[in-house]
Amino acid sequence: MGSVKDLTVLREPSKDETGVGRFVFSDRYSVFDYGAMPDLIEGKGKALCMITAYFFEILEDMGIKTHYLGLVEDGKVKRIDELEKPTDVMEIRLVRVLKPKDGYDYSIFKIERANFLIPLEVIYRNSLPEGSSVFRRLERGEITPEDLGFDHYPKPNERLSKPIVDFSTKLEDRDRYLKRDEAKEIAGLSDDEFNEIVNLTLRIDDVITREVAKAGLSNEDGKIEFAFDDRRRLMVVDAVGTPDECRFMLEGFHISKEVLRKHYRKTDWYKRLERAKGSPNWREIAGEPPKLPKDLLKAVSDMYKACCNEITGKRWFDVESLRSVVKRLRELVD
Repeated sequence: MGSVKDLTVLREPSKDETGVGRFVFSDRYSVFDYGAMPDLIEGKGKALCMITAYFFEILEDMGIKTHYLGLVEDGKVKRIDELEKPTDVMEIRLVRVLKPKDGYDYSIFKIERANFLIPLEVIYRNSLPEGSSVFRRLERGEITPEDLGFDHYPKPNERLSKPIVDFSTKLEDRDRYLKRDEAKEIAGLSDDEFNEIVNLTLRIDDVITREVAKAGLSNEDGKIEFAFDDRRRLMVVDAVGTPDECRFMLEGFHISKEVLRKHYRKTDWYKRLERAKGSPNWREIAGEPPKLPKDLLKAVSDMYKACCNEITGKRWFDVESLRSVVKRLRELVD
């Protein structure tokens, strides 16, 4: 299905009816849009599955529709509080994934009316941490501070007075950022639908911010995906509120894939990757990424597990506290 999740289809979705499937959250990881990297992060899949189930159940209780049906343990579908141990399998409603013609022609999204993935990644930003893509886009002149609602040029780590909602493509080979009008246009959304997506994103941002604060984390930014169900009602899909979908920080340290990005930015492979992007075969040009050092791999594994324990409020994994893990990570990547 993707570089970090596998999908088992139990019932195919049709034009008129949602299907049923199961996500298997793997221990694979991906950075810089490359795809699956050469290492596995032990326990990552189960940690992310449990965190996103935790948030899906909160959203459902709030009346926000999601594709979540439950977690799978011993072949049975259960809620998170019914589980005895962490699982990496989640049962979900399935919708169709319609592809833009020739990669960039989105006319199909104006023709089809229901039961499909909306071809956007919706990004909320509560701050602009160092390393945020916003700064690269500003430098290249792709956006202006005014496009983002600023009356000044933002600085790294600047906290925003109110969240920004940003958009990028979901179904292209490489994520492409979009202005609001373009996002609404390619997805075939009405004004009301577009506004509902923005409002839902801000509500979900509030939930994530509140919940991760209990673990001492700040919620800097994150992505959310949406679909239309068989009655063209919006629902939240994919995964939500995890360190892979969000950028969390603990006392100024990144609790997210940024830890891995920071390591790889120091490598020759990353330099080749940056030079190659834009070419049709950029992954082949960049070549195979180097493996992670074993001590870093273990510390990142512990980061995911500790994050799950502390966000969900239950000790699913036998691992030290997140603050203790961060102390180790600082020594390895700073």
